[in-house]
Amino acid sequence: MVGANATREVLIVEDTLSMALMYQQHLKKSGISSKICQSGSLALTELRKGNVETVLLDLQLPDMNGLDIIQEMDGTDHNITFIVITANGSVNTAVDAMRAGAYDFLIKPFPTEKLLTTVKNALERTHLKTTLQLLKTGLKTPPVPGFIGESGPMLAVYKMIENIANSNAAVFITGESGTGKEVTAQAIHKVSHRRDAPFIALNCAALPENLIESEIFGHVKGAFTGAHEARKGAASQANGGTLFLDEICEMDINLQAKILRFLQTGQVKRVGSDWSEDVDVRIVCATNRNPMVEVVEKRFREDLFYRLDVLSIELPPLSHRGKDVILLAESFLKTYAAEEGKHFTSISPDAQTLMLDYHWPGNIRELQNAIRKAAVVYDGVELEPHMFSLNTASVTPQRDNYQLVGLAGETSVVTPQQSLKTTVTIDIHQPMMIIEQTIIEAVITSCNGSIPKASQILQLSPSTIYRKKEVWIKEGNALKKPSSLVG
Repeated sequence: MVGANATREVLIVEDTLSMALMYQQHLKKSGISSKICQSGSLALTELRKGNVETVLLDLQLPDMNGLDIIQEMDGTDHNITFIVITANGSVNTAVDAMRAGAYDFLIKPFPTEKLLTTVKNALERTHLKTTLQLLKTGLKTPPVPGFIGESGPMLAVYKMIENIANSNAAVFITGESGTGKEVTAQAIHKVSHRRDAPFIALNCAALPENLIESEIFGHVKGAFTGAHEARKGAASQANGGTLFLDEICEMDINLQAKILRFLQTGQVKRVGSDWSEDVDVRIVCATNRNPMVEVVEKRFREDLFYRLDVLSIELPPLSHRGKDVILLAESFLKTYAAEEGKHFTSISPDAQTLMLDYHWPGNIRELQNAIRKAAVVYDGVELEPHMFSLNTASVTPQRDNYQLVGLAGETSVVTPQQSLKTTVTIDIHQPMMIIEQTIIEAVITSCNGSIPKASQILQLSPSTIYRKKEVWIKEGNALKKPSSLVG
């Protein structure tokens, strides 16, 4: 985490001094201060001080690859935004950089305007990203109705919503199914200057492929069979307000090109029409998929992704929100008890323990359904454990105190119950990346393949582990079941 006294300057990591000085000069003219490092080792030393938030990083350094720096800082508590510079214009290079954790990339040669725009966007993003230090300064309640929760991850979401609401930049919301992506989109709209204009939501996965273009852009009379009258599309209906495209990664690849053109021009052309109309909308989109994987697999346009992913919000799964699950459950219970004419007023301590230990794969939606079912089926004043129909195989002891114990080249993963224990022998002559991979894979194995559970033990976010696994697979380094693993 960047310290409270962190500077706002950009760190330029470039071994060619003339290039570094040119970047520095361009930034200076725009009022952006910067510092230069000409090697990877010097850059790492500077980054570990915790005073750097934004880095302009050349991939080809004399002592290491720039991606190694990103991976080295990944998983630390330093909040750093990387912009990668590369002379290789291939999609693979860009994807590798983004998968490693880079925010954006520049391909040499690039115009000064592109450099300045990218750096300014990165600085804005860095400013918007919150840390626990910022969260402790006073934001204790949700900024708009619709949210319940006081956990650190959700306070970060609230702060992000407040910070980005009045921007016109596109927002990309990611998160597991049931985490509240549409509620988040509505919240952005409600606290923005567009709040009095329409909020129009479209679920790209729920609409037939042959109708989604008409739903977004509208159509003229006779444009297709059944088009008996002209109709405005969602983009025109949302004029002045917000257009929310849910499950956007489900959108047909051919329609994505038209969405990109719409974003570039601000104009829509109805199906069957020869003319375009100007619209003023803010785009907010969401997906429960990994958009970068969709880009790599050619199911989602790379240029559209970067156009949409200007500001991003990643919603935490319910299992990472601690006691928020109780606050949510109590709110749902109050609502459904009133609807069903029941007398429930509280949740028993045993039921609360069950809820805190359950993994909630369906997130808030699953919790909501469980509480509603209990309120309908049972009577009482206090909600008890037997009133829930949960998959007990998904119950995990999330509040156990896991630890990593290392002795003489061996590392063991131990829980208080000793239910998870794996010893892996490490060859200290191997590169650090291999040692790291060996330990992470061993922890995942000890957790029966559960990455969320492994993330708790390793104190890494699940997304970090997924990203590392993707890199290992892409580079052909996925470990075979090592003989050194002993159950």
